[in-house]
Amino acid sequence: MRASELWSEEEYAAYLGNERHLFAWCLVKYGAVAPAQAQIAAKIRYPYESADEPHRGLIFHDEAWHWAMLHLFGESYCHTQPDLESPSPEYRSEVSRQLSDI
Repeated sequence: MRASELWSEEEYAAYLGNERHLFAWCLVKYGAVAPAQAQIAAKIRYPYESADEPHRGLIFHDEAWHWAMLHLFGESYCHTQPDLESPSPEYRSEVSRQLSDI
């Protein structure tokens, strides 16, 4: 099955926007990154992938929390920041809020 058959363009765009938002939210909340810089970083981390891209959406296999913690604290964040190994309740609330807006 091709990636373009997994979701419509509208669904992909909504999911991409949601993940960008959550990634940027984490950078601001846990890394004290300025919102504008966080938005730029989110677009770099989550580039748009065309429908014919064979691995379109592969980045979605891990949630934005994980990618943001890697960005902020590096590969060993689970060891150096054990309190951030799992998504926080605030993050889960933000995810719920985002999903209710879709």
